[in-house]
Amino acid sequence: METLTINVLDPKALKLIENLEALNLIHVVKSKSKDGSKKLSERLYGSLTDDDAEKMRIELNEMRGEWNRTI
Repeated sequence: METLTINVLDPKALKLIENLEALNLIHVVKSKSKDGSKKLSERLYGSLTDDDAEKMRIELNEMRGEWNRTI
């Protein structure tokens, strides 16, 4: 048996999945987001190292400096 995660893009697809479950061809397990109650900033805090964050800051400043150039 294999477990898949599916993002339903159309309500019609959800109905098809429900029909497959009714035919006992699949079993739907609805998962709850563990981090859904946390703010995005709290979930992402610490995902970058200080070195990576500094490299990104430098790159952003360089890109912003290029915007001010006259062509």
